[in-house]
Amino acid sequence: MKFQVLDIIPHLKNPVTGEIVSTADRLNQVVETARRAEELGFDSFSVGERHAGEFISSSPTTVLAAIAAVTDRIRLQSGVTVLSVLDPVRVAEDYATIDQLSRGRLELVIGKGNEVVQYPLFGLDLADQWELLAEKYELLRRLWREEAVTWSGRFRAALTEPTTTTPRPFDGPLRIWHGSATTLTSAALAAKWGDPLFTANAIQPRENYAVLIEHYREEYERHGHDPRHRYLGSGSGAGGVFIAGTTQEAIRQFGPVYEALTKNRNVPGNNSPFRDIQHAVAEGPALVGSAEQVIDKILSYHSLYRHDLQSISLPTTLPFEQQLDILERFALEVIPAVREAAPTTLWEAEDPCGNRPESAHANSRSEHAYVH
Repeated sequence: MKFQVLDIIPHLKNPVTGEIVSTADRLNQVVETARRAEELGFDSFSVGERHAGEFISSSPTTVLAAIAAVTDRIRLQSGVTVLSVLDPVRVAEDYATIDQLSRGRLELVIGKGNEVVQYPLFGLDLADQWELLAEKYELLRRLWREEAVTWSGRFRAALTEPTTTTPRPFDGPLRIWHGSATTLTSAALAAKWGDPLFTANAIQPRENYAVLIEHYREEYERHGHDPRHRYLGSGSGAGGVFIAGTTQEAIRQFGPVYEALTKNRNVPGNNSPFRDIQHAVAEGPALVGSAEQVIDKILSYHSLYRHDLQSISLPTTLPFEQQLDILERFALEVIPAVREAAPTTLWEAEDPCGNRPESAHANSRSEHAYVH
């Protein structure tokens, strides 16, 4: 299995202490976390996109560019690029620029987003969200695969003159994943095009996500796509990862923070049925507990989902040094066991997109990096 760190950059007070860092400090924490994740041997770092609520991730391209400048090896991803509200021409230009800066380390995860306020903010009708996503994705695919593109559609002015976006991606079209959270539609769109799927696995019971995943696999096969491209990513629930010496100690320390956050209607997890920390640990996707408990939970999801990429999010309202300690414990105590038990070809030689070039400076990575 491969491992991703995702930050959708919530900017929140610690609900227990009331403390909050400045906007500048919070954004710099994201960049530093990505740098540290690379040192520890994580495979990718993902930055979310939100245009409403208590988030400061409205410009993920800027943050990913900053991360590209301080890293050499780690793959860069979005989580998700809210393509439904964006201009595909601008998306093609911006993300290809990051791909060039990172020398081919970028992959997109696209979706419609789950903030309904975003649509009127951009002058769009929420009722069109799925049609917007499908149409804009078709154009984005063409812009990265073709030159001199002409195009017309329902939601954007036509490209009547042959258009070639610049810069071009570093080494051919970027791989695009589809984020899926609540409906079959994103799963079906991914399967239609033969793309990988990223299931949120966040706030619903695991059986709900299993339905989306099974639909994706059935549709993927029906469309006759190459199974080598059929990769699956999975999230890790609202609230973030928290590791302690024992599960009881993790619950004692993190429980008050988790429960206060999930009761707040303005933060991720507000629709979760797992409001109680005991319930979340026992039946929900939250990765809270001892290292052994976290390993067992990831592998239990793998037995159901058969996913290739596990995403985690840190509890970003906690002190930053504590977040980095959790990140290190996860890398040293969890990743090796899961990698051994759940191998994957993702980003390996067998992966058709696995050989995109890494940075020319990759050998300069920290001598303390985790070796896998």
